[in-house]
Amino acid sequence: MSVKIVQFPCLQDNYGFLVRDEQSGAVAAIDAPDPHVILAQLTALGWTLSCVLTTHWHADHAGGNALLRDATGARIFGPREIARHSPLDVPVDDADEIMLGATRIQVLNTGGHTLEHVSYYLPSEDVVFVGDTLFALGCGRVFEGTFPQMWESLCRLMALPDRTDVYCAHEYTQANARFASRWAGAPHIERRFAEVAELRRRGVPTVPTQIGIEKATNPFLRVAELFPDMAPAAAFEKLRTAKDHFTG
Repeated sequence: MSVKIVQFPCLQDNYGFLVRDEQSGAVAAIDAPDPHVILAQLTALGWTLSCVLTTHWHADHAGGNALLRDATGARIFGPREIARHSPLDVPVDDADEIMLGATRIQVLNTGGHTLEHVSYYLPSEDVVFVGDTLFALGCGRVFEGTFPQMWESLCRLMALPDRTDVYCAHEYTQANARFASRWAGAPHIERRFAEVAELRRRGVPTVPTQIGIEKATNPFLRVAELFPDMAPAAAFEKLRTAKDHFTG
């Protein structure tokens, strides 16, 4: 890989990510859930922050932008919705490209959780940072957008190569597995639930996952299989609504 990715826990269940282009030394933070933890990681690594790539406006993603910019001079990239809540230097949207040194980062519009949520895809590295759009064995709540919009965003992510590593912003996998177990229906899915349980028992992150793994085991990406008589967007709405009310 031409980049190095460092992942670390933040807040209650967030992950922070630092991405370093090995050729130039340029460093990006993906979101800013806890700026103090991010600054401590930068100091320990001896890295200098170049930019913050923000996925959406929620405080556990954009709340540290101001402090990081003040402390490091890093430029803040993100969807325009960010500007209502925190500093924003460079607005981005679907099909925009960002250069982190020699590494090209594509912006994907993955709205639905928030209206203008974006993901950051590194095609040369087979890596995507998805914020709160897609989770291991789950997906984000539809807070501001519509269910068809969120389904379109998930389809955009499903179109990436199966080998793509998916860096979700939260450690929700074991909780997601409790809901997903209702829709298992295949031994390989049950095996994944067991693997997740063992990883969490050992305190090991379940992030990153991969697009291919999610397409095979995540119920929100399997709605055409689970509800073959429904239009996929309608089936997604049915399943996401059921998850919203799930208390298991």
